[in-house]
Amino acid sequence: MPQIDYQTAFHLAPIGLVLSRDRIIEDCNDAVAAIFRCNREALIGQSFQVLYPSPAEFERIAERISPIMTAQGSYADDRIMKRATGELFWCHVTGRALDRRAPLAAGVWTFEDLSATRRVAVELTPREREIAALLATGKTSKQIGRALDISSRTVDVYRARLMRKYGTGNATELLQRLLGN
Repeated sequence: MPQIDYQTAFHLAPIGLVLSRDRIIEDCNDAVAAIFRCNREALIGQSFQVLYPSPAEFERIAERISPIMTAQGSYADDRIMKRATGELFWCHVTGRALDRRAPLAAGVWTFEDLSATRRVAVELTPREREIAALLATGKTSKQIGRALDISSRTVDVYRARLMRKYGTGNATELLQRLLGN
């Protein structure tokens, strides 16, 4: 019977795994490469920024992750990411800091492609993507406003834009479209 060690388990895991230091990909498995449609070697040594739709979203996510990871030691969300081909897709991301006092210094991250059940059906701005991701978690306008440091009224304006873009008549229909139902 073959030996199974941690390195083998890391590379054969059925979910995307990344070891990071200062938001740089130190190692990743082939599942991550498959999710992002590139070679594993092309990701190693790269900033996580290459996986985001825009540099601004990369920065805003870091600002959101830090206080939560400091308090809880881990972080998880569903967000829109970008494949090497430029295609945008929904992805579930979970991370754990090796030291919660330095949440972005060193960590372990998982990536799960949600595109089979949730599609990015319309062209969205970076802020619309952020708000859509938080709406999909069931957060209220007030909670989203606090998370993004904007007013709840501004969130409502973005929600109305999303409803127009998705062709929905109310918030419930929008949520169903965002969740792929």
